[in-house]
Amino acid sequence: MGVYKMYLNKVLHMIEYIKGELIELTPAQAIVEAMGVGYCLNISLNTYAAIQGKSEIKLFVHEAIVTGGRDDSYTLYGFATKQERELYRLLITVSGVGANSARMILSAMAPTELCNVISAGDDKMLKTVKGIGAKTAQRIIVDLHDKIVSSGITQELPVGLNAVSSVNTGVKDEAVGALTMLGFAPAASAKAVVEILKTQPSLPVEQVVKLALQQIK
Repeated sequence: MGVYKMYLNKVLHMIEYIKGELIELTPAQAIVEAMGVGYCLNISLNTYAAIQGKSEIKLFVHEAIVTGGRDDSYTLYGFATKQERELYRLLITVSGVGANSARMILSAMAPTELCNVISAGDDKMLKTVKGIGAKTAQRIIVDLHDKIVSSGITQELPVGLNAVSSVNTGVKDEAVGALTMLGFAPAASAKAVVEILKTQPSLPVEQVVKLALQQIK
């Protein structure tokens, strides 16, 4: 009898949000201290832009647990708005879109832009996101078009989330670090980031990462 492996993905909803002091922040993660406990949350570039420069923040939480494999995992994802979290939860219901792919999509596009892309059936724009092929892009549009319209997310989304940071000397390292945390090779990440900064040296970190996500092969 062969070895049978089953990986069970569950979504838990025990924590609605975490509100506290922002201790550390990178384009991919935020550490928030609340009541003496430090929570590490994976975030998108849109959330990064929304909370950058703040000392006290509130992140809406998505809890994910993976069990049944060799290594169980429990991960927290944080979002600046309920609407972005709802988009994330819709994305991970699509076959072929995992947790990291969903976060990457929300890092490559603002929530309003993503809603417009799906509503318009623009699979070409979705395919610019690293790891999203033609079939997955079409599946996202087919599966989520009606759900996004009926959920009312488009009416509730803010006009945009823009970073208000100025470029600093660590922008290259921070961008490369974020891409590495998203699963890309450091060498390829560094090459893409350097090329972007050569032509657009004043870009903030999140914009550099967004452009790099479209270029890394």
